[in-house]
Amino acid sequence: MIFGRVKPLDAILATAEKKGLQRSLGAFQLTMLGIGAVIGTGIFVLTSEAAQKAGPGMMLSFVLAGFVCAVAALCYSELASMVPVAGSAYTYTYAVMGELLAWMVGWALILEYAVGASAVAVGWSGYFVGLLDHSLGIHIPLAISAGPSSGGIINLPAVVISLLVTGLLVLGTTESARFNAILVIIKVAALTLFVALSVPVMKMDHFQPLLPTGVSGMAGAAASIFFAYVGFDAVSTAAEETRNPQRNVPIGLIGSLIFCTIFYLLVAAGAIGATNDVAFAQPVRDAAGVLLDPGSTALVQRCTELAGIGRDPLPCSHEALAHVLRQIGWVKLGNLIGLAAFLALPSVVLMMMFGQIRVFFAMARDGLLPDKLASVHPRFKTPHIMTMVTGVVVTLAAAFLPVGKLVDYSNSGTLFAFAMVAASVLALRKIDPTRHRPFRTPAVMVIAPLTIAGCLYLFWSLQLIAKLVLPIWGAVGLAIYFLYSRKRSYVGRGIVDVVDDPAMQPEVAKPLDR
Repeated sequence: MIFGRVKPLDAILATAEKKGLQRSLGAFQLTMLGIGAVIGTGIFVLTSEAAQKAGPGMMLSFVLAGFVCAVAALCYSELASMVPVAGSAYTYTYAVMGELLAWMVGWALILEYAVGASAVAVGWSGYFVGLLDHSLGIHIPLAISAGPSSGGIINLPAVVISLLVTGLLVLGTTESARFNAILVIIKVAALTLFVALSVPVMKMDHFQPLLPTGVSGMAGAAASIFFAYVGFDAVSTAAEETRNPQRNVPIGLIGSLIFCTIFYLLVAAGAIGATNDVAFAQPVRDAAGVLLDPGSTALVQRCTELAGIGRDPLPCSHEALAHVLRQIGWVKLGNLIGLAAFLALPSVVLMMMFGQIRVFFAMARDGLLPDKLASVHPRFKTPHIMTMVTGVVVTLAAAFLPVGKLVDYSNSGTLFAFAMVAASVLALRKIDPTRHRPFRTPAVMVIAPLTIAGCLYLFWSLQLIAKLVLPIWGAVGLAIYFLYSRKRSYVGRGIVDVVDDPAMQPEVAKPLDR
């Protein structure tokens, strides 16, 4: 049976019991973890993307994307409290929906993590180029600072940062808790500075028309802005180290989302309201009044034309927040915002690539990927082959694709994973209703379907090419699963951890069906 290979919850918990991680995190630490994971490229970079898709309507886009994440967080809370181990959506799906769907979720998470890392690298490149230009007067030619669709040839800064992060991961360099805390402070301080300077000078007439591209444009912006919230599920992966997960995991998930949503709304309001006739936040259209696609060559050409007549709209900027502050007279502080993004965003690339490697590791540990990929370097003690493979994928995508398309591709995989988590909650309530649930999703028959419906709506609101990426990518994944992974699966071969089993026992495995 295709759906019959379920990795028992008891086996997953047995593995966690052997690891014996200490439960030391409280609600406040989890909330800070969530805030640190969420605030990043989305708000620093995607504000201009959202302005092109929805104009002032991006205010509503932040609310819609935050709501979908909030109901998804409630579903995550139930599974995280029941299965307090690392692995997130892939592990939860394996435990409830079976191996095939777990493989598809793991395969889709490549879009979330690897492609997401590429998007962050491209976003960092925009701030890096702007910082050099405005602070040091060093201009990097468009040919080597943007991909083909954005008028360039290759995004060299994005390539460099991707390769540097890959090298750090191979060498085993990781972030300490103190370093992470410093980066969170830098990011929050930068956004607080932006809000303090931009909100007081807002003009309400800049919010008219509120929905210049209609509800569909607002939903399309929400589908992209969804990327700004990705990372909150990092809280669920810390459930294994949390005191009283029944209370603290939901507080950490929902608390971080509420904080970030309010913060994002203030930033969006400042970006829209503080603009002027030179740097407006309405979508850019061509000379005939036709709306231009974000990241398109036509938009780049139109932005060049507008710059020639002294107009510099928000959707044309690659460093949205720094751009707004410069336009309202705070040039040096705008450069500081650029510096904050320059310092903080590489850590997000590192975290996303590290997350991707963890997913690959989990899949290799279950026999679904070759053991060779999980080889550990004899000197650095890191999974160097898997890291380099991930680094090549991230670098190639960052070199040639614009941030908007990368974000939408990444979101297509993330939305699928979130929907599967909600479906897993519903399925587990039916097939194992008596299992202890430290946290129960309230009104699960409403919340879980809302999560699925919200994910489907945002997915449908993505641009056509992004909607096609998921099924095409999924078809490739299915081919790999049935041609290679299915017959090598540990669960399929009878290798399952139990509480008193100190290690896997390959001798009880069924032989490979070659």
